[in-house]
Amino acid sequence: MIESVGMKDAISAVSASDPGATGEPLADASTLRRVIFAASLGTLFEWYDFYLYGSLAVFFGGLFFPKGNDTAALLASLATFGAGFGVRPLGALVFGHVGDLVGRKYTFLITMATMGLGTALIGLLPTYASMGLVATGLLVFLRLLQGLALGGEYGGAATYVAEHVPDDQRGFYTSFIQTTATLGFFVSMGVIGLTRTTVGEAAFKDWGWRVPFLISFLLLAVSLYVRLKMSESPLFKKMKAAGKVSKNPLKESFTNPVNLKYVLIALFGATAGQGVVWYTGQFYALTFLQATLKIDWKTAYTLVSIALAITTPLFIVFGRLSDKIGRKKLILAGCLFGALTYYPIFAGLKYFSNPDGLPKADPAQINYVAMVILLSLQMVYVCLVYGPIAAFLVELFPTKIRYTSMSLPYHLGNGWFGGFLPLIATWVTATDWAKNTFGSGAIYTGLLYPIGVCIVTLIVGGLFIRETKGHHIDADVHVT
Repeated sequence: MIESVGMKDAISAVSASDPGATGEPLADASTLRRVIFAASLGTLFEWYDFYLYGSLAVFFGGLFFPKGNDTAALLASLATFGAGFGVRPLGALVFGHVGDLVGRKYTFLITMATMGLGTALIGLLPTYASMGLVATGLLVFLRLLQGLALGGEYGGAATYVAEHVPDDQRGFYTSFIQTTATLGFFVSMGVIGLTRTTVGEAAFKDWGWRVPFLISFLLLAVSLYVRLKMSESPLFKKMKAAGKVSKNPLKESFTNPVNLKYVLIALFGATAGQGVVWYTGQFYALTFLQATLKIDWKTAYTLVSIALAITTPLFIVFGRLSDKIGRKKLILAGCLFGALTYYPIFAGLKYFSNPDGLPKADPAQINYVAMVILLSLQMVYVCLVYGPIAAFLVELFPTKIRYTSMSLPYHLGNGWFGGFLPLIATWVTATDWAKNTFGSGAIYTGLLYPIGVCIVTLIVGGLFIRETKGHHIDADVHVT
């Protein structure tokens, strides 16, 4: 079993007069509201930027990749989407290192600028029809730039908020950060849908697809303005004033065997399962509706958007609940429910969208209420695993290396295990093995991947992680 870093020795060393040691906030109520708003708004914009491509992954296959094989184009588009996730751990290391050396505020000002520019420039790219593989290469480069920026964003925002709030309400306050990923996804779908409806399908395919990306110039200006008004984290300022800032956060995070153990257990016992639950419920479900069930994009977006709107408040509900009953129980419950019910949920999506087994779903035959219920059920699992994860991670590591240490397992779990899920699942369903072994049931074989990862997380998390809720995070002592 493991204990949270600093759980015993550090707490005993903290005097009751220290802010946060007895559950008192590290900032007044007005400051807390500004902190939550600024961090959440900026992170929402970053997720909007990152998810624009994900929301258009099916559509982009014909814009930036050779035509002639629709399945190959879709896989290439999903691989490019996954490439942005692939470099997120590198961004976590680079920006986490800077954030622990220089400070939280200035680091995610840099990540915001990088993400905003990378997204806006996608809106100015030539397509494959005009520049061939040069256009493809530029798209991949900008996706990598986005992934690098996002790798530094989440850890900074979560750390920044957590270092302002009382110990006994950390799950509640950090859960507002957790809503931004889903809201960013939701907003990206809304902007894309509005643009496609406004300019028409022909114009959208010609030039209208650029509009949602170019809007990022405006969002970048707003985000930078909001974040420039933020002050540095009080815990980081206190640590810096005491001369206790880490001289080499990367070395202290990953060559210290105790801290490295926490990083690995956080990855396999929490964030890997959380990542696949999240991306199964949002991205793979959307890809499945369009590419496998042949539901038109407008219907698919509407169904997923309704499910998101219904369930997003549960991030905050489960974040608050984690302050009462613990982070571990909720995270592992979401993984357990996913492992047990993904197959019947996706089989239900197929049945209620196409009960007659037609080559393409007939809108008149779709049971929209049942579809929303099944999609919402997946979103509930997402809220269970994602609502408490920020609080869990920040409580696991000491202040001087928190940004670096928590960012890597988070982005490995979400960027690699989760980010590549649509590609892996779609590829598995297209293999001859799946078709020959399962026949018509091959469309569900992609679910073997998220179910398997959830089982691993249940085993590792259940055996090796103890509860972290309520721990005082102003600590730099490892429990041995």
